[in-house]
Order: sequence, then structure tokens, then C-alpha cells
Amino acid sequence: MPVLVIPLLTTLLAGFVMLVVLARPLASLMNQLSDGLNSLSGGSAVFLGIILGLMMAFDMGGPLNKTAYAFATTGLAAAATATDAPELKVMAAVMLAGMVPPIALALATVVRPGLFSIPERENGKAGWLLGASFITEGAIPFAAADPLRVIPSIMLGSAVTGGLSEALGVSLRAPHGGIFVLFAVDDVVGFVIALAAGVLVGAAAVIALKSVGEREAVTA
Repeated sequence: MPVLVIPLLTTLLAGFVMLVVLARPLASLMNQLSDGLNSLSGGSAVFLGIILGLMMAFDMGGPLNKTAYAFATTGLAAAATATDAPELKVMAAVMLAGMVPPIALALATVVRPGLFSIPERENGKAGWLLGASFITEGAIPFAAADPLRVIPSIMLGSAVTGGLSEALGVSLRAPHGGIFVLFAVDDVVGFVIALAAGVLVGAAAVIALKSVGEREAVTA
């Protein structure tokens, strides 16, 4: 039962609900989000970067994150032969914003380790490389353990990075890779500044929220 029957039945049930009940509403929502991002792309670039940053950090690989990423990669393909297209700046904002959550949380575990459990501190060690590689999912263990403090903090950090990236005019021609595709970045200095600013803001926010009304854990 626990090895075969229960997993099979729950998978079938979940698949049925997704295909029959949720597929159309979710598809409609994703289309509306994409249309909304397209309408913003002709307006304030900084505001668009902020919105993309919020989406990248909100669910760390979930529907909103993937909608923002798909929006960026679609534009990247359309601007493949351009020299200074807005789509290249969108791609930079999205990647930078997606790098912020794991790195910000990794930094927070170093600055105030007493606010985090031992498993979280271990996850923080991996967060440096995951964030640097543009793997936003590295923040999930922290968000799962304390969503009300962690998610708003990393959203704030990613929003700062997304808006600053657009303001500085950072552009990127690679759809993935984090710091390992710096060769595809136009304005590496701006790239580093935007990333560092969001990481510092995100780490400071999560430390501040966790410090409110919470005693530091006793560490060995």
C-alpha cells in the first residue's frame, strides 16, 4: 500500500485535478500575467524590473517565477541579433533577481547564525553556489520553515535587484548560468552592484524580521 497503491492513487488524483479542474484557470492566469508584463515592457523599465524581481522570489521556481522567466527568455530569443534591445535588460533583471534569494539567506546564516537551525545553516552553505548558479530553489528550505518572514524578505531583495538592474542598464544574452555566464553580460560592474544591493537588502530584512520577538537558538 505505501509503496505502490497509495502513491499511484494520489498521483492519479492530483493529475486529474490539474488537468480537469485547474488547467484552464491556471492557463488563463498565466496568459494574463504575460500580457501584463508585455504591457509594462513599453513603460517604466525600473518598475518592470521590480515586478519581475517580486515574481522571481515569490514562489522560487513556481508558476509566477516561471512566468517571469519565460517572459524573459522569449524576449531574449526575439532580440538575439540586436545590439541594445530592452529584452536583453529584462533577461538580466530576471536572472539577477533569481540569484538573490539563496545568496541573501546564505549571507544571513553567516551574519546571524543563531537565528537559524543547524539544517538551515547547512543549507546556507549550499545557497552560495546555488544562488551564484541562478538556482532560486535553493531558498525553498528556508521559506518552507518560516514563510512569513523569509518570503517577504527575499521578495524585497529581488525587487531591489530587478529595479536596479534595469536602472543601470545591465543586459544579458544568456538564458541561464548566473555568474558563470559573465562573458554574456554587458556592464559587469552594474551586474555586481545590482546583485550585491539585493543580497544585502534581503539578508538585512530576513535578519530583522527573524529578530523581532524571537530568541536566538542556542548554538554549539
